[in-house]
Amino acid sequence: MKIAKKTLFIVLALAFAAALAAVLMSAFGGNSIALADTTTEVAAAAEDAASSGVSLTSVGAAIAIGLAALGGAIAMGMAVAKAMEGIARQPEADGKIRSVLMLGLVFIETVVIYALIIAILILFVV
Repeated sequence: MKIAKKTLFIVLALAFAAALAAVLMSAFGGNSIALADTTTEVAAAAEDAASSGVSLTSVGAAIAIGLAALGGAIAMGMAVAKAMEGIARQPEADGKIRSVLMLGLVFIETVVIYALIIAILILFVV
């Protein structure tokens, strides 16, 4: 189980790093920021990023809702798995376990909905 968690963490970290690198490279048109000698080149790179339609706020909102949805999906899967184990061990307590499971799933989904609202606020207000 520890190996699976460590592997999942490594895969998610690598995917996040690759997505961030791809967004930054597309935002600056493939040019490295370190190569910019003057402020005019930096301003030109910023104008290219603005004209391409990809803004960093939209990328941030997408990452935020993506991570929230991923975390919610993992948490829901773990909650359902534990509830099914509990029902398998004590079939006579299935009603209580099921009601607590539904309440927990509602709370998990609420956190994901809050993340969606924050992502929408990031897109349209900030």
